[in-house]
Amino acid sequence: MRLKESGEMYLETIYVLTKENKSVRSVDIGEYMGFSKPSVSRAMGLLKSDGYIVVDKSGYISLTNKGKDVAQKIYERHTFLTKVLTKLGVDETVAVSDACKIEHDISDETFKALKKYFSNKTE
Repeated sequence: MRLKESGEMYLETIYVLTKENKSVRSVDIGEYMGFSKPSVSRAMGLLKSDGYIVVDKSGYISLTNKGKDVAQKIYERHTFLTKVLTKLGVDETVAVSDACKIEHDISDETFKALKKYFSNKTE
């Protein structure tokens, strides 16, 4: 079963927060995403039961290998698509927003083709 867009967003957020400060709790995710504690708690429960995250006794959240694979994939798509759109002249705020929408629906094949095509054009 494919992970839903919201799950991918949570995993990407955990990945980004982990890169920034190593320790991530539900409250950090809620603040970063602007979501309520109950929403984050429910999502963390689903991600945990599906094997994407682990939560220790103190409430710290870590990505499993499975979760990290998804998070890195989404993060790479987000950063790459944002870069491409801004290079095409799209306002950065719009590019970030649009990349966030596209990153969840674009096929692996299309993303690989875009990366290949733009590899020398985005630097």
